[in-house]
Amino acid sequence: MTGAPASAAGGSGATPAPRGGKLGAAAVNQAGLWNIANILTMARLLLVPGFVMLLLHDGGYDPVWRSFAWAAFAVAMITDVFDGHLARAYNLVTDFGKIADPIADKAIMGAALICLSWLGDLPWWITGVILFRELGITLMRFWVIRHSVIPASRGGKMKTLAQGVAVGMYVLALTGPLATLRFWVMMVAVVLTVVTGLDYVRQAVVLRRRGIEAERAAAMEAAGESAAGTRSAAEAER
Repeated sequence: MTGAPASAAGGSGATPAPRGGKLGAAAVNQAGLWNIANILTMARLLLVPGFVMLLLHDGGYDPVWRSFAWAAFAVAMITDVFDGHLARAYNLVTDFGKIADPIADKAIMGAALICLSWLGDLPWWITGVILFRELGITLMRFWVIRHSVIPASRGGKMKTLAQGVAVGMYVLALTGPLATLRFWVMMVAVVLTVVTGLDYVRQAVVLRRRGIEAERAAAMEAAGESAAGTRSAAEAER
């Protein structure tokens, strides 16, 4: 035996401290950030300016460049499906992902809608309705996040799918029956956008009211327990 403490001898009595101190901790945090789900989200954010340039290239009416823009939009929509699934399936959920994922979703969709309306392909009122709903629901989620989380509904998923298909069809330079079809697909997307938006508002109001009631009940219970403790202490002193 050396007589040295277990920690000094590297024995099992203590766990060796990780080398690098703060640098080591920072490396661990960075490794948590750079996971496949977050990388897909970042890629989707980076696709937004590229998509806009492709869509507006040569005045925005070149079918070839619009096909390239559609490909970029399709990749963004596909990564939106996979990054969330990977984050949940492999426990890769991070604070960055919670913030960046919805921003990336709305950035690519908002860019597409605004560009299409600016080109005259899509009425501005459709762009206004969809963007108002998306931004409004995002703000409402923050409004109730202290009390609860509004879960994604089946209607919301159908809305996202309908919006993606409709906007994708508008990005392509379609003519004839397909151009007519894309209008009706967009109308379905608009209806789902409004209906699911109203449902989210209803859920938000209910969740916030329940959260406030639960907080009040907890406060009253805590006050009652405190008063009971005070009475018990006073009786013990007598």
